Amino acid sequence: MQARQDKAASGPGISIGRLAAQTGAAPDTIRYYERLGLMPRASRSTGRHRHFGPEHVRCLLFIRRARALGFSLEVIGSLLSLAAPGRRSCASVREVAIEHLDDVRARLAELRRLESVLAETVAQCSGDRAPSCALLTLLEAP
Repeated sequence: MQARQDKAASGPGISIGRLAAQTGAAPDTIRYYERLGLMPRASRSTGRHRHFGPEHVRCLLFIRRARALGFSLEVIGSLLSLAAPGRRSCASVREVAIEHLDDVRARLAELRRLESVLAETVAQCSGDRAPSCALLTLLEAP
């Protein structure tokens, strides 16, 4: 994963609690993303409290939107690198997106197959207290 080592702008910023409230991310998640190098390191006060700036808000919202689309943290690191000024490459981003779309479509196909098997099994189930159960028979099959 591409590490983002940019230092935050010095000066007062917002606390981790405020950043969490603005972005909907938990403070532990913010710390985790910072440790992974997905987010730039926050500046620290003399009391060692993190101070976050607008670049952290933008970065964290980018990460959260990418996560909502199902991208892995590793791929998000690549996307963040590709989004950096001077490195923006729509062609490269498109390749990443196409690969992810293929994965999503494969998972959807698998979910449709699972839905079909489960629907068929549930339809065979009488729902009474009979000793035989279609779902248990399916699960217990060798």
